[in-house]
Amino acid sequence: MHTAGLVLHPQRDSAAAVEAVLGWATNRGVEILGINDEIQRLRCEATPVTAEELGRRADLVVSLGGDGTMLRAMRLADGERAPVLGVNLGRLGFLAEVDVPDLPAALSAIDAHDFTVEPRLAVDARFNGQEVTAFNDVAVVRVPGEGGARVAVRVAGQPFVSYSADAVIVATPTGSTAYSFSAGGPITSPSVEALLVTPAAPHSAYSRGVVLSVDDDVELDLLPSSGRLAVEVDGQVAGYVEPGQRVSLRGRSAAARVVRLGKTTFYQRARRKLRLTDSAELG
Repeated sequence: MHTAGLVLHPQRDSAAAVEAVLGWATNRGVEILGINDEIQRLRCEATPVTAEELGRRADLVVSLGGDGTMLRAMRLADGERAPVLGVNLGRLGFLAEVDVPDLPAALSAIDAHDFTVEPRLAVDARFNGQEVTAFNDVAVVRVPGEGGARVAVRVAGQPFVSYSADAVIVATPTGSTAYSFSAGGPITSPSVEALLVTPAAPHSAYSRGVVLSVDDDVELDLLPSSGRLAVEVDGQVAGYVEPGQRVSLRGRSAAARVVRLGKTTFYQRARRKLRLTDSAELG
């Protein structure tokens, strides 16, 4: 490993984690890159670069924060060679692999190629002439006071199902434990390649979610009776669509790669994070 890039949480205190990375890197002769605006906050000694340069130049991207920071790091690494290591700075997340005390040992294991990677599916969306990428989900969401989400879902060019709901969520397996889960969607292993379509607070005749092939194009058509909807990409508003407009989506396999050191499985993380328990245990 010659270079590693740091992606920092915008608010959480990451000084201890940054010092652990810099100390390890000094002993190994590894250059540490940091996004200029982020490392200025800590006045650390990383090499300042743009976000685009970090993704392009790094051999490893290290995310210091929670799942939101990890998603941003994955977008920076999208299509590049660097895998992404998630370091947990707060509550237990699904994507983080290590805590700060374990960081030097984790970096040494990665430097020795003693790790595996999980390829992660992305979903690319097009609407109103712009293109966006999500690793969790793309959702069309009602704007308060402007009517509900009335959306026809087309799959592989054919009409499939229509929803009247507060939102319609198209999630990757990575995002199955986020917004889609809170709306009643299934927990899905990241090793599955599929897109999950889930209505939030549905009030239409058909209210079930569907699981679609990653190879199928998916289109969300706003019906004439729909309100104006916000398009949320990994939880952030990317724009708005009006009745009669369309959001086109396509899954993209192995867009980013997440480092795994074999400490926990997806199912262990899901059980802990979501407090899953068999109903028999409650009797």
